[in-house]
Amino acid sequence: MHLNLGVDNVHCAGCVRRLETALEKTPAREVSVDLAGKRIDLEWPDGQPVEGLARDLRTAGFPVHVEERVMPISGLHCASCVGRVEEALTTLPGVLSASVNLASSEARVEFIDGAVSAADLRDAVAQAGYSAEAPDDEHDRQREDRRELEIKRLRRRFGLALVLTVPVFFLEMGAHFIPALHHWLHATLGTFQLHLILFVLTSLVLFGPGLLFFRVGLPNLVRGHPDMNSLVALGTGAAWAYSVIATFAPGLMPEGTANVYYEPAAVIVTLILLGRLLEARAKSRTGAAIETLLSLQARTARVERDGEVTEIAVDEVRRGDRVRVRPGETIPVDGRVIDGESRVDEAMLTGEPEPVLRSAGDKVVGGTVNQNGRLVIEATDLGSDAVLAQIVRMVQKAQGAKLPIQALVDRVTAWFVPAVMSIAAATAVVWLIFGPAPALSFALVNAVAVLIIACPCAMGLATPTSIMVGTGRGAAHGILFRGGDALQQLRSVRIVALDKTGTITQGRPELTDLVALDGLDEDELLGLAASAEQDSEHPLARAITVAADQRGIARTQTRNFQSTAGKGIVAEVSGRSVHIGTRAWLAEAGVDSSAADERVERLSEQARTPVLVAIDGRLAGILGIADPIKDGSAEAIRALHKLGLEVAMISGDRRRTAEAIAAELGIDTVIAEVLPEGKVEAVQSLRQRHGRVAFVGDGINDAPALAEAEVGIAIGTGTDVAIESADVVLMAGDLNKVPTAIALSRATLRNIRQNLFWAFAYNSALIPVAAGVLYPAFGLLLSPMLAAVAMACSSLFVVGNALRLRRLPLAGA
Repeated sequence: MHLNLGVDNVHCAGCVRRLETALEKTPAREVSVDLAGKRIDLEWPDGQPVEGLARDLRTAGFPVHVEERVMPISGLHCASCVGRVEEALTTLPGVLSASVNLASSEARVEFIDGAVSAADLRDAVAQAGYSAEAPDDEHDRQREDRRELEIKRLRRRFGLALVLTVPVFFLEMGAHFIPALHHWLHATLGTFQLHLILFVLTSLVLFGPGLLFFRVGLPNLVRGHPDMNSLVALGTGAAWAYSVIATFAPGLMPEGTANVYYEPAAVIVTLILLGRLLEARAKSRTGAAIETLLSLQARTARVERDGEVTEIAVDEVRRGDRVRVRPGETIPVDGRVIDGESRVDEAMLTGEPEPVLRSAGDKVVGGTVNQNGRLVIEATDLGSDAVLAQIVRMVQKAQGAKLPIQALVDRVTAWFVPAVMSIAAATAVVWLIFGPAPALSFALVNAVAVLIIACPCAMGLATPTSIMVGTGRGAAHGILFRGGDALQQLRSVRIVALDKTGTITQGRPELTDLVALDGLDEDELLGLAASAEQDSEHPLARAITVAADQRGIARTQTRNFQSTAGKGIVAEVSGRSVHIGTRAWLAEAGVDSSAADERVERLSEQARTPVLVAIDGRLAGILGIADPIKDGSAEAIRALHKLGLEVAMISGDRRRTAEAIAAELGIDTVIAEVLPEGKVEAVQSLRQRHGRVAFVGDGINDAPALAEAEVGIAIGTGTDVAIESADVVLMAGDLNKVPTAIALSRATLRNIRQNLFWAFAYNSALIPVAAGVLYPAFGLLLSPMLAAVAMACSSLFVVGNALRLRRLPLAGA
């Protein structure tokens, strides 16, 4: 097998040599390393798994490039289809994982770049009996067209089947209910001519609109992988074949058994087509979130080029182009405002209805709406790098994810259809042996009912439809789940840990108190402090420098600036040594700060952070800094309590300050005086005391804690989509999105459990009824036509129940 693989970390000739040495320990032969292209060309034994080569290269420090591709799959009808396509794809050498979503009819495949081609993937799907379309850049836009085309085809098939079936139903059922009509038909047409008309009409139904069941189901049956189509083809085909023999060769059948069953065969096909049409319509609504997001993208942009404003397609915009946006227009691309001021409706992005003021220097996102002013923006992130494109990818990935609970469904559906066929065969045998006369007719009717009523579709749709609707509902509220696991994990958290700065508070501290000591006046103290802090990126430092700027105090240059995380800074300002920070920080510098103790305690009790300033080794002043609490924080914490969750706050503030904030907001647990690197330990301690933890932070310096928690929730600013360490990204800074996300997770998992219960209970209860278990005691049998109605309704119930998530009230929403 010839492979051409992309690899990382190949930078020099030494890297090439190490890579070649690593490959010498593998079965690879004829190895050639392309340093410029960062690729390796080699021959690999056909029987050896390519995944082993990838693992060895990763261990050696040269991970191979991995691609992910989404492929539309045609011909998926039930959970058995899903399992077969996944098996066909995962057996390809170089494929790392494959996940098929029945609700969206798509396969998401992760494979080693260079080991597998798109043609290989399509061929594997074709060999399994299905067809895969080539993915391309227009795939997202074509998704809706593909669904509409499927609905139109099903509508045509159902319409034709209905026109042909109505006469069959009238001639058979009408004759049963109206004896005079029965006698008139047989006297006028004769029995053979009547059966001949039924034969022609039913054959047109089965091998016209119903041909898809035979074209897909019978080949799968021959391959040893029967599916939903196989059950329908066997059931209706058996009824039709039996009727054909009874019509044209009744002498071959036992006396009294030459009955025709054209009507059930035609009606079953028509009803199942109707069920699939309604199901396709309902499924198209489960993916409405993606279509809504895609519809936000502008098609054209007005770009300044060569001194003129030209309207061009969005795809032709280049990075650095100046794009003009008029009031009321959709902003076409991500960019930075370079001229103008306007309010921008970012509801599609953050879920917040209030427009945001944007002016020079601010970022704007393609798909948002410019409201009342003219803007000129410089295009920055285009194509797949755009925020909207990243959101769509994230939502699609979450919608295609498989929850752990799906593993049970996959195991059941793997044997479900063969088991149903076995039950149908056993039903026929039992009725032939023990059934009343005519036993052959009873055997046929009940075996067909078993084949038709079984519904693997409901089991296959139970999980993906709920995930699609749930994650789509989240996206509409500015809540992005990175995967299905996050959706499931969030349901089971016991405590929510909130980082204080930027999460509970606005993240914009303000100087509230200024006390000068040691003979300094306030302006001199603030000038020295602001000069010392001007090179620091800490939020408290910004509060000091902003306060100095507001007072018009000039800053001077500093020397020998040093910063110690969680403690403070030291710098030389105009020849004077300035220490700013905590009491412990000043104590390390040998400064006695006992004179400030009373003032420090008072500031802490007022939920303000005390900052001490020492100049030339003497305490020179006390600064009080407060970070205003966000408007929705108290409401969000109340909502979390209503959900039965405990709330903890992790803060670097002094304990008294943190406890004052906690008391104001009703927070249960406070972990104070935590250094940035101590947040992971804080999360671990909360887990030991309370159980599963969700950590909420702003994603700036919270990455380790976000990764440590069972669920990391990053609060963004409307553009921070790619916070890699987070499991859930909130596009707005509103803390109320946290209880909304948790409520959505619980509602989605509850919906999935309802769907699975229905799917399994339906099949467990009605398959025995269709087999005739009620006949000995009550004389009741299930008509194959009623079985078809029940089967169609089963799938519709699952999809309809999932769609309820779109209207379900959520906490915090």
